[in-house]
Amino acid sequence: MLEMKNALEKLDKEGSPIQVAVVGIGKMGRSLVDRLLTLKGMRPSLIVNRHLEKAQKALVYLGIEEENIIAVKSIEEVEKTVSEGKYAITEDYELAVKSPSIQVIVEATGNPQYGAKVAYNSIINKKHIIMLNVECDSVIGPTLYELAQENGVVYSGAAGDEPAAIMELVEYAWGLGFEIVAAGKGKNNPKDIHATNESVAVLSVLKDVCAKSLTSFVDATNTMIELNAVGNAMGFKPDVDGCHGIKSDLKGLGKQFSLKEEGGILNGYGILDYVQGIAPGVFIIIRGNSKETIDTLRYVGMGNGPNYVLHRPFHLCSLETPISIYKAAIKNEATIAPIAGQVCDTITYAKRDMKKGDNIEGIGSDFVYGQLVTHEKCMEENLLPIALITSGTRLKVDVKKDEIITYDMVELEEGELITKLRRQQDMKDV
Repeated sequence: MLEMKNALEKLDKEGSPIQVAVVGIGKMGRSLVDRLLTLKGMRPSLIVNRHLEKAQKALVYLGIEEENIIAVKSIEEVEKTVSEGKYAITEDYELAVKSPSIQVIVEATGNPQYGAKVAYNSIINKKHIIMLNVECDSVIGPTLYELAQENGVVYSGAAGDEPAAIMELVEYAWGLGFEIVAAGKGKNNPKDIHATNESVAVLSVLKDVCAKSLTSFVDATNTMIELNAVGNAMGFKPDVDGCHGIKSDLKGLGKQFSLKEEGGILNGYGILDYVQGIAPGVFIIIRGNSKETIDTLRYVGMGNGPNYVLHRPFHLCSLETPISIYKAAIKNEATIAPIAGQVCDTITYAKRDMKKGDNIEGIGSDFVYGQLVTHEKCMEENLLPIALITSGTRLKVDVKKDEIITYDMVELEEGELITKLRRQQDMKDV
């Protein structure tokens, strides 16, 4: 981190900060902009939001004077605003991906369909793209990663999100030659797979987060999607469909996440899971692979083993995302990327009985929830990834509460870019 500090201070002194476009000025986007305004060597030069007034209010709230906030409608206006050291706002994401001055784009909407368009067009316009949109990444990340490789830019998940926090531990352990047998995260809320926007309404106000987002946290869809991203990055899979989701403290994790024949719960190693009781942290389980190592781990108070817990007790969401911006722009590195391919999928279950012809909504809705499975199962059983559900998705059959939804049961919006990219991606796996 000292290296990052020094590099950014050098850029600041040279008058050449990393120019960043932030797409989406909700809670995560706003927090990121706040950090970028604090840091030397980075500037949130362009804010993209579907409502300009919200972008304007967010920047004023963060301390920017109104006369320095310029609504723009062309690339020329973006360039002029940036060159004058002011802040541009727009409703048009294409200005971000096509403006020459913008070096890094952060997609922070959480909308998988919109995020697919932003990411794809960022990449083909040779912009680094940081995804604070794990919803999109979980379903077409491998395609976007491959496209970025072809175009010589970085496609990356965001530091501060739990998948990136897990990968920080993974890189540490793998770098030291440890075997990792499990990886996972704490769940922040009591699990209710049938949660609705109405059932979380009061809590959403208290937490200052939209009801749709909170619903996806409570019904565990968000947890599944985050683990999905980790699986696609490191090649791990759920031990059982939907994960075990045990209740435990840190002390018990090493024993719990061992094989059944060793007194644990697992059918095999190389698994992903979540734990109720250790939020907001993330963890990996490593295995001592020699007598000397086990003796040393015991000596330093890590327990008797042979499985040991490495725990990161926090993740700071978008407050950490500048790390990913720096790594992409200066080091040409991703924080986390789906280099293992589509290893897992977050598939769709019905939250309630629904009728043929009903239009349904996806992540964070009152209609469906997600569960993590292997990609092999998703393909073999024609299961529908939840991130492909758009506002125009319609049921072709009646569906019962808690029934798995397959591709055959819905009419998707085939014209949506995210659907096209996933179809192309799956064709490569056939």
